[in-house]
Formats: sequence, structure tokens, C-alpha cells
Amino acid sequence: MSLRFITPNQHGVLDFLVGTALIVAPSVLGLGASNPLAFWLSVVTGVAVFALSLMTDYRFGLARIIPFWGHLTVDGILGAAFVVAPGVIGFTGLDAWYYWVNGLAVLIVVALGLTQQPDETQAG
Repeated sequence: MSLRFITPNQHGVLDFLVGTALIVAPSVLGLGASNPLAFWLSVVTGVAVFALSLMTDYRFGLARIIPFWGHLTVDGILGAAFVVAPGVIGFTGLDAWYYWVNGLAVLIVVALGLTQQPDETQAG
């Protein structure tokens, strides 16, 4: 039994929810107290999540030029970057926690993600 259960379709829904949250959350939470980059890094990353999603070869992609495994690789790099950003850039307080929590969440989603959509015609 595999621990991977998040399908590309489910991942696609998460992509658009997370992209929206990354754009909106900095204003709602007042990010940027320790460094203005904490605000803008989230917003720019949210826009990049939308762009990556629209170029991915899955249900929600329009251009479909990036294979889904490539999308997961980018997500993994992004998650790791978010985890280390507070230490590298010097975020503290809420700014640091925001990046640690989001980075770990992304890494968990990547770790639990299937690399292809299961065949819906198979039983069980």
C-alpha cells in the first residue's frame, strides 16, 4: 500500500487554492514586519504557482508543456526554499512561521502526491 494518494486532479485544485492564498494572505496577516520581502515573496510565488499550474500537463493546465513530475519537482524545490528562507533572508516572528508552515505543507503534499492520475476504470 502506497502512502501516495493525492492525485494530479486533487493537486491541481490545491494549486489554485494555494496560489490564491499566497497572494491574499500577506495582506490579511500583515506579513513584512521583519522584512518587506516576506510580503512580496509570497505574492510573487502565488503568481508563479498559477503560471506553473497553467503550463502543467494535467487537467487544469492550458499549455500543458510541463510534465506533472516536473511540476512536483518545482513544488519540492519551492517547499524547501520556503523552509530555509527565514534563516537565509532573516525573517522572524510571524514572517518566519508563515514560510516554515507553508514550506512544510508543500513538502508533505509533494511527498504524498501520485505522479499520474489513477485509471478510473479500474476497480478498487
